[in-house]
Amino acid sequence: MSQPQRSLPPGRVRRREALPLSDALAGFLRESGLGGKLYNWPVFRAWHQAAGPELARHARAMRFARGELLVEVDSAAHMHELANFTGEEYRARINEHLGKEEVRRLTFHLKR
Repeated sequence: MSQPQRSLPPGRVRRREALPLSDALAGFLRESGLGGKLYNWPVFRAWHQAAGPELARHARAMRFARGELLVEVDSAAHMHELANFTGEEYRARINEHLGKEEVRRLTFHLKR
């Protein structure tokens, strides 16, 4: 016969079975919505590596979806340079860092 459940004092939580840390972290990332954002982390890191520290201070990768990387630029001069002259070169460098053609398009917008 099973023992009756005892109530716990207020503020106490009944312990559950211990989970491996990897399972607990995966569950947290899934429930918090952060998992999808971390999935694209290699693309954001590749942008930073391709751009270098100087440009990365002025142009930050914001979103990656369906092969398009959106980069927010802090000045009209940087945006003009990237959109009209050097953007394709950076796209190629990003894909080189990733080891595959993952970024098909770079889109730039001016920070507000």
